[in-house]
Amino acid sequence: MQPIKKSSKLDHVGYDIRGPVLDLANEMIAQGMDILRLNTGNPAPFGFDAPNDMIESLIQNIRGSQGYSDSKGISPAREAIAAYCAKKGILGVTPSDIYTGNGLSELIVMAMQALLEPGDEVLVPAPDYPLWSAAIALAGGQPVYYMCDEQAEWNPDIADMRTKVTSRTRAVVVINPNNPTGALYPKEILLEIAELARQNDLIVFADEIYDRLVLDGHEHHAMGALAPDLFTVSLNGLSKSHLIAGFRAGWMCLSGDKSGAKDYIEGLTMLASMRLCSNVLAQSVIPVALADEETPAALVRPGGRIYEQREYITDAVNAIDGLSVVKPKAAFYLFPKIDTARFNIHDDEQFVVDFLREKHVLLTHGGGFHWPKPDHFRIVFLPDMDTLQSLAGRLTEFLATYRQG
Repeated sequence: MQPIKKSSKLDHVGYDIRGPVLDLANEMIAQGMDILRLNTGNPAPFGFDAPNDMIESLIQNIRGSQGYSDSKGISPAREAIAAYCAKKGILGVTPSDIYTGNGLSELIVMAMQALLEPGDEVLVPAPDYPLWSAAIALAGGQPVYYMCDEQAEWNPDIADMRTKVTSRTRAVVVINPNNPTGALYPKEILLEIAELARQNDLIVFADEIYDRLVLDGHEHHAMGALAPDLFTVSLNGLSKSHLIAGFRAGWMCLSGDKSGAKDYIEGLTMLASMRLCSNVLAQSVIPVALADEETPAALVRPGGRIYEQREYITDAVNAIDGLSVVKPKAAFYLFPKIDTARFNIHDDEQFVVDFLREKHVLLTHGGGFHWPKPDHFRIVFLPDMDTLQSLAGRLTEFLATYRQG
């Protein structure tokens, strides 16, 4: 039998959050080792449970969710999302402008497949959430990375962004709040990005899934609200804020000037129809979740798990010789910097492999988020305080003697 090879379309597609290092972790688990998996922002394994009223809503809607829905989603869900958009200041969004999806992942892939021709470019932040780069590459496009500045609390470098625009640039991706850094972009930066998009006739893709997990009383500003004249695709969902990652409940909303986007919108609708519809039962919980402001608020206020765990792990990492980290303002990730000269680190993936082998903790290296230097890694700080204290201890012990060959 001839070897069965993967499609060449996957040659430039990478997703290292679930890549070779995870494969090694799974091998170790199969050998009976206990691995602390901090590679994905998955709340459920760390004791986070969805509110009872959301679970009750699912139970009550099982019978009515047995058939396909409209390809864009059920009316109650899209009406609730439209109301949420209005609350965020994204005006003029109607249920017909909304597509529900099996999480954001499916919608990101759809959005890129409907848009890109071979060689088209999309501006993506570095570091990025790597699904964006993978989806762009899979659609035949080219991700072009604009730098985010660690010294400026990981805000985008607008001057660098300007230099990355070419005649092939079709869109700009804004991940705010940011994964993996936990940055929350100020209004002034977002307005500059909007002006850049305006001057260069770019679509804005706004990944805002962490907008309800903002800490310290800061305010999240929606791109669609700040740039009502620009065609903007805003993406959001319930996986993080309402702790139901496995239900796969996400959506995207089209706002702004849609007059020149008719053909693209037809493409989105065609792709939505081809997959028939997103999970109908998961859609049914969207109105209940969006009416529930307390669940995410309780997580991020002082005394809430996300707040207290953020406080502890930020201080703990900054206290470890050779590490430093910018305190995140949102989400549940740290993106620490490693003193590469001190530890002779030239390969960040090897660093996380070595840590996994010795201390049985699975992290993600900075290169997995398309950060160009081997000097960062991501920590998911969802585990309880005892586990985070153990993590800090393991990092301290490991780095006390680690030198990369």
